[in-house]
Amino acid sequence: MPAPVTLPRISWGDPAASRRALLVHGLGSNGPLMWRYGTALADDGWRVDAVDLRGHGTAPRALDYTIAAYAADLLATRPDAGDAWDLVVGHSLGGAASTSAAADHPGWTRRLVLVDPAIHLAERDRQIVRDSQSRAFADPTQAAVRAEHPTWHEQDIELKALSAQQASRWAVEQTSIQNPEWDERVAASRLTIPTHVIASDPKVYSIFKGRLVDEVTANPNVTVSIVVGAGHSPHRDKPDETVRQLRAVLA
Repeated sequence: MPAPVTLPRISWGDPAASRRALLVHGLGSNGPLMWRYGTALADDGWRVDAVDLRGHGTAPRALDYTIAAYAADLLATRPDAGDAWDLVVGHSLGGAASTSAAADHPGWTRRLVLVDPAIHLAERDRQIVRDSQSRAFADPTQAAVRAEHPTWHEQDIELKALSAQQASRWAVEQTSIQNPEWDERVAASRLTIPTHVIASDPKVYSIFKGRLVDEVTANPNVTVSIVVGAGHSPHRDKPDETVRQLRAVLA
């Protein structure tokens, strides 16, 4: 297993809360961009930590940007008490890395929620992701984010621009290069904990769709719901419905 780096955290909720959740962002993003989940869970009585992944935000830079390396960092990230997380929420790349971590070490978390997870990327999706990241780095301003996503909350616009300014472009590019197969389907088939996928709407844009849904849900521990009208980041496109689905899963 690759050597882990220590990931910086931001937190929501009472430090003494009995339930602990970890939030894991997607490619080119940062921990603060998971704030919708952080505030909702904190309001429901959780203590919530969000991390910056290696090469992103203020996290250490490295040479290894395989999914296995991202997963190693997550496995080294534990609640303050050192026990298992009660919940891990992973978006996109964070969903792939969380799937790998939970499959190899079921005691890392008691429950997993994957948000449009990058379990398997076909070449078309890989190119769409590369193009999106190229645009973000070419103009990492709030004006550019607002023009591309006019319906997003102002905090999402602010933080998305910040994440492009903070992230290592080399790290983001290497994440694609160093994962030429990008396939965590076997890991998903080995998940033994309750896992729910909050998927985006394929009619808008989703990387978790079609045959992949059938393959992943062949594991009886995995269930799926879809946020209608939302693209790849449902917590930014349709935040109220996304949070409602999260709460329904945890109820």
